[in-house]
Amino acid sequence: MTKTLSEYRVLIVDDHPLQCVHLADQLAAAGFGQADVASCAETALAKTELQAYHLVLIDLNMAGMDGVQFIDRLARQHRAPALAIVSACLRRLIESVALMAREKGLDVLGTFCKPFTVHDASQLASQLCRDRQQSMPGRPGTGPASDRTALEHALHHGQLQAWFQPKQSLATGRFVGAEALARWLHPELGCLSPGAFLPAIRRLGLDKALLRQILQDALHGHLQWGQQGFRVPVSVNLPTQFLDDPDLPDELEDMVLTRGVAPSEVTFELLEDETTTAQGQYYMGASRLRLKGFGLAQDDFGRGYSSMYSLISTPFTELKIDRAFVSGAASDESQAAALRSSVQLGRQLGLQVTAEGVETASDLEFLRQIGCHCAQGFLISAAVDTDGFSQLLAREQRAMTPPAR
Repeated sequence: MTKTLSEYRVLIVDDHPLQCVHLADQLAAAGFGQADVASCAETALAKTELQAYHLVLIDLNMAGMDGVQFIDRLARQHRAPALAIVSACLRRLIESVALMAREKGLDVLGTFCKPFTVHDASQLASQLCRDRQQSMPGRPGTGPASDRTALEHALHHGQLQAWFQPKQSLATGRFVGAEALARWLHPELGCLSPGAFLPAIRRLGLDKALLRQILQDALHGHLQWGQQGFRVPVSVNLPTQFLDDPDLPDELEDMVLTRGVAPSEVTFELLEDETTTAQGQYYMGASRLRLKGFGLAQDDFGRGYSSMYSLISTPFTELKIDRAFVSGAASDESQAAALRSSVQLGRQLGLQVTAEGVETASDLEFLRQIGCHCAQGFLISAAVDTDGFSQLLAREQRAMTPPAR
């Protein structure tokens, strides 16, 4: 059952009493219930051990254990709550700590510079509700979603399936593609996002089976939308280490051609935060995929391990900029500079440039001004199932069709 906002348990951690009162007031104005308060990180850790919170708001610069140390300790808990960082520190420092938290497996819902406002609280509320509707409570990869039998059953019975997030052209406003994202329609836990099951999928060696399932669903969606009169190229995430398998390009080509889809309608997104064990095999696999006509996208650009040399030496057709560079760029000079440079780099390399994680109209307009080609994010649409995407396409067509005279 979906919780109302007032039912979510929230903990505020700040060593300034007036700040705690202010944060609680802003949360209440946005619809949250009464929040618990901890005046130091040590007390907060004790509370999170005893009480299952959905969200913790944490300051960084605190006496005793600081916010960075608190986050490090929180990440070790079995059922860590989601996190929001609210601080008077420089934005660059806040984002660095947020990156640390994400790398340690925490779900960071937002980063905010003080003073925290009702608008910030409302943004946080929206993100929390979306996050909780699409994921199970607790740490990723634990509990029922990490059981091999349950995961294999889900793969074989269509519970693990692709949902699709539209990619919108910033020049025309039209949908020009769909990224396939894994979802588990769990019979008891509801719709789970990848964070709830992907770590277990990888640990149990089921990730290639998941790739096949998501690709099959993407091909099915592409054909269904084509029958309705829409040409929608699809993108599928491809773990970079799979390119170590010399037979993979042939296997993927066979799957696509068997369904009657042209490889040019499919782009494989290589994740930047993953590495391959053999660089020679990586370049071989990437080159063979391009020779077969598939598109190749560098995904999550800006946050991972790839070098500039890898970007220019791999035959990419698209550059997808990570949400960490996109979200809030319109109001942050350093972030805006990094985003602008990334867009210019992609354009100069002849790549289609797509910004991920677009959530505000101001960020979307900034992307348009700096020449970004496409955008994805909750502002445009969350991921939806195949039929839901058909409805998005039909709605877009109606909106773009001029009224009859």
